[in-house]
Amino acid sequence: MLVPFPITCFIGALVTDIVYARSANLFWQYFSIWLITAGLVMGALAAVAGLIDYLGDRRIRAKRPATWHMLLNITAMILSLLNAFVHSRDGWTAVVPQGIILSGVVVAILGVSGWLGGSLVYRHRVGVAE
Repeated sequence: MLVPFPITCFIGALVTDIVYARSANLFWQYFSIWLITAGLVMGALAAVAGLIDYLGDRRIRAKRPATWHMLLNITAMILSLLNAFVHSRDGWTAVVPQGIILSGVVVAILGVSGWLGGSLVYRHRVGVAE
């Protein structure tokens, strides 16, 4: 139940970065950093729950997509932390071009990670009561 929050925040940060790049209205830059920060906080909570599942069940660790899913999510969180530092700069350079690039890469990583997570549930039946 925690996973949708960071995903939504990181996608929202990409959208607000794009809007800022088109408008140069500082409101959107501030909105981006708040979304990234909220995504990091909620992502940390989701990571704790995910690590408990991953480390607590040998059958989950045996599934190859589970390890890739975890590694991609960790990568997304590290890049988002870096993105928060980039966004903390003043003015235009806080977003353009590094901030938009990092936000886009994080969203792309989350897309692949989400696909792997879906395969864990629907194909490998992880977390499904039988």
